[in-house]
Amino acid sequence: MISRQPQAAKDFRRYLGSRSRTNDSEIRRGMRASLREGIPANIVGNLLGGPLQTAFLLYLGFSSEQIGLVAAIPSFTLLIQIFIALGMQRWRNRRRLVTIFGTTHRTLWVATGLIPLLFPEASWAPLYLIVFLLSFSFGQAGGVIWTSLMADIVPPSLRGRYFGIRNTTHWAVVSLTLLLGGQLMEWIPGGRGFTILFAVSALCVVWNGIELSRYANPPFQPSQDGGSAGVRLFKPLRDRGFVTATLFITIYILAQNIVVPLFSFVMLHRLHLSYSSVTLITMLQNIVMMVSYIYWGNLNARYPARTLLLWTFPIIALACLAWFGLAALPVLLVLGAVHILLGIGLGGYNLLVFNFLIGDTPKAERPMYVAVFSALTGIAGFVGPIVGGWVYKAAGDAPAWIQDYGVTGLAGAVLLLLSVAVAPLVFRRDKKGNV
Repeated sequence: MISRQPQAAKDFRRYLGSRSRTNDSEIRRGMRASLREGIPANIVGNLLGGPLQTAFLLYLGFSSEQIGLVAAIPSFTLLIQIFIALGMQRWRNRRRLVTIFGTTHRTLWVATGLIPLLFPEASWAPLYLIVFLLSFSFGQAGGVIWTSLMADIVPPSLRGRYFGIRNTTHWAVVSLTLLLGGQLMEWIPGGRGFTILFAVSALCVVWNGIELSRYANPPFQPSQDGGSAGVRLFKPLRDRGFVTATLFITIYILAQNIVVPLFSFVMLHRLHLSYSSVTLITMLQNIVMMVSYIYWGNLNARYPARTLLLWTFPIIALACLAWFGLAALPVLLVLGAVHILLGIGLGGYNLLVFNFLIGDTPKAERPMYVAVFSALTGIAGFVGPIVGGWVYKAAGDAPAWIQDYGVTGLAGAVLLLLSVAVAPLVFRRDKKGNV
């Protein structure tokens, strides 16, 4: 009996295969450019963000509230996507816009490294917040355009598999970046170590800009509602299935972001782990996430993104609940289990929510759907870390266990309740496949 390969696998090889590239289509070249472009982008994002960003902020003397505010800024700036989605009806060259916005975003982020060199210490926190806010305003502005562009570049039959492989490749880079960055800060601690991190990031900004300029640039299909901004803005809000799913995810992200963005703060400040230990634990999470992308992508070729999202929510909740294990088990063992669960859950969520947005939304209205989703979830993502920073400050006089793992564990209990009691009602489909 001759085995037959899935059509998606055949399509994938047809688009990214090793055949002669002399007559490559713009789409094939664009898909490969997207794979390459994400490498320097992720190097910058993980040398200047994540646990190494928390380490830099602690080096500058930031408090838990200030770190929570920094963690909230990327979500807050998602609100700008509403205005960018409206402007896209006139701005048709998406490749140019993605290149400009992406390069400006990362250049400003690298510029935050100059603040302690050029300004007095009293101004470090406000200046960092201002430049970081500007940086992510440009980054999120480019994000909605990038999503629209990639939805047109990658054929629907390849999306699950392509983004699974793309994300796996990039998270391998993330893991290596965190490993080397953490080790560097152990070998060369303090200002000299951070100087090297920012210098490497500056080189990667140049590389990233070159790769962004090589993206495919298929024609943009504008909204059929023409210039009516009000009609386009409220169209996603009249889509009951979309709104219900978005509101649930918004509430879930609010609860999740009270604790998850502050994991590094707790490990560094409360549990007193070293830079290398925290980056190795985060690297473990990223390796698990990297591997999970392949499995989630293959599953997405068989099951709808809505259905698979139901599997990711309780996994993220269990990652937070597992912090209670610190009451009886070794710290590194518990944190390893926490980040393995978090890697599986976030890997699935990141891939599936993206495919949900580009697969369950009408093509002509997709930028506005993405912008509305980003704005609502962005508000929750903004409020969550601020509340988290305030909670940890308010818990300063509470028993040590509350600060070490109680806050995170209780948030996990709330997330698990949402996952098992509410999510199935929101994402279920009837026998005909309708929401």
